[in-house]
This record gives sequence, structure tokens and C-alpha cells, in this order.
Amino acid sequence: MKTTLFLVICFVSTVCLAQETEINSTLDKWHKAAENADYETYFGLMTEDAVFVGSDASEVWSADEFKTFSKPYFDDGKAWTFTPVNRNVYVNDAMAWFDEILNSRHMGLCRGSGVLLKDANGQWKIQHYVLSLAIPNPLVSQFKLQKAKLDKDYLNQQD
Repeated sequence: MKTTLFLVICFVSTVCLAQETEINSTLDKWHKAAENADYETYFGLMTEDAVFVGSDASEVWSADEFKTFSKPYFDDGKAWTFTPVNRNVYVNDAMAWFDEILNSRHMGLCRGSGVLLKDANGQWKIQHYVLSLAIPNPLVSQFKLQKAKLDKDYLNQQD
């Protein structure tokens, strides 16, 4: 009985580790595709109905909207570079979610988070991605003052 339980635990652990490795690979390829301005690979790693939430309050894009926004950057051969620093991955069957710290020359440290789904072919695809600035707590008050007018303008547009 103990041997059977041990083997089951080993099998489950191996499967979970393999899935986490696949998910990390998908996310790393996605970031690398943006860095290399590889439009087909980048959007091929997202579901057709994906959502991308950018760092600006107004940036909530469907996959098609994000493709339209992004295409000129990819066509110019200079999309964006976000280098993963660390990442946490959580898996539940054919769905996974994650958070990651990214480093970027143009935005500094950022946080990415999102959801991946395993498609019918067994491939992990990004369903939802959120990019946000990582603002150190000691700078929040100053940062809030700097963006107060933009926040107010955005809120006024929501009425």
C-alpha cells in the first residue's frame, strides 16, 4: 500500500512538473517572440479570444484589438523586450495562472500575470495577460500625485 501511494505521488509530481515546464516555456517563447518582433509566434501563443490588459487604465484589448495595436511595432522590427526575473505558476487540469516579475529597459520592473489554457492539441496558450508597473511602496504617494490629472481625466471619461 505504501509503495502504491509513493508511486502515485511520484507520478502526480512528475506530471505537475512537466506541465509547469511547458507553461514556463510558452511564456518564455512569448516574451522572446516580442523581443524578436516575431508577430506570428507571439500571437500564435495566445488564444483567439485572448485579452491583453496593458499598464495604462485605458488598455484592455481583445486579441484582435491588440493585434491591430501591435502590428506596426512588429512590422518595424522593434516590438518590446520584457525579461523574466522570476515567475510563479499554478496549475489546475487544463488551466494555469501565473505571476511574474519582468525587467524592461523602457519601463523598469513590471509585473505580468495571467491565465493559460491547454488547447485541444495539448498546447498551452495565453488566454489573459495583465501587465502592470511595479511601483515601490515608498514611491506610491509621489507617483499618485504625478498621475492625478490623468486619473481624473480617465474617470471623467467613464461617466
